[in-house]
Amino acid sequence: MSQTIVVDGLTKSYGDLRAVDGVSFAVEEGEFFGILGPNGAGKTTILEIIEGLREADGGEVSVLGLPPWPRNPALLPRIGVQLQSSSFFERLTTREQLRTFGSLYGVPATKADAMMEVVGLADKADVQVERLSGGQAQRLSIACALVHEPELVFLDEPSAALDPQARRNLWDVLRGINTEGRTIVLTTHYMDEAEILCDRVAIMDGGKILQMGPPATLVRDLDAPVRISIASGTLTEAQARELPGAAEVSDDGISLVIQTRDPSTVVSAMARMEALDGVQIHGATLEDLFLTLTGRAYRA
Repeated sequence: MSQTIVVDGLTKSYGDLRAVDGVSFAVEEGEFFGILGPNGAGKTTILEIIEGLREADGGEVSVLGLPPWPRNPALLPRIGVQLQSSSFFERLTTREQLRTFGSLYGVPATKADAMMEVVGLADKADVQVERLSGGQAQRLSIACALVHEPELVFLDEPSAALDPQARRNLWDVLRGINTEGRTIVLTTHYMDEAEILCDRVAIMDGGKILQMGPPATLVRDLDAPVRISIASGTLTEAQARELPGAAEVSDDGISLVIQTRDPSTVVSAMARMEALDGVQIHGATLEDLFLTLTGRAYRA
């Protein structure tokens, strides 16, 4: 497969702050690639450099075989960008917004109208953008980034502030876009979103990439204990600690949780004690890996 994006030794500083510190990675054609990290990790700065919105201090970047900086007009029709927050023209309807964005790329009105079907906004064609819900506005923002059928799409936290239903709907849209063969680069704070959508992820902190690879592989390599939970009172803490293979036991009065690296042995012992009612078994997740790498301290 050909490489759509190549980043080599990228650096960017703001005064004494090293926002991007020697980052290197490549994104393959047709890949859904995620960049994850806490606030201030350097995610948005990297995207802005790749998109040609910001100049790097050092390193090299290639996008579709071309340098994005200085601002490269040859790249503009080939990429689509959805920023963290988007502004639309006031008082225009969904149809008028899309037609206006499309006209900037010479896209005919009929083609712009068809994009409303793709993102599920056909029934909102004549609704002014101010009256759209948060999820609908996000889908319109993505539609504006896709109206000219770019080869490469950048999505900067597209599901931020959306309710669960709107997020799931947006995921369906993004899966469809990727299935069509478009390369997508995503930044997100939602680990479940990255696990479900991304072929590979890069986890960043302090301007550096800490780990990179397929989410399932990264989680498997974490070698974290499995958590087995049952309703509090099903077993006493003392009984749970006696179970063969149990490593740690905690009980918060609602759930009793057993951590183990040998879940089959623990569950078998619990079955013999008839203590499996309501049992839940949880393996490690991308969020566990993220917190292990970046810590649990709150980042404002």
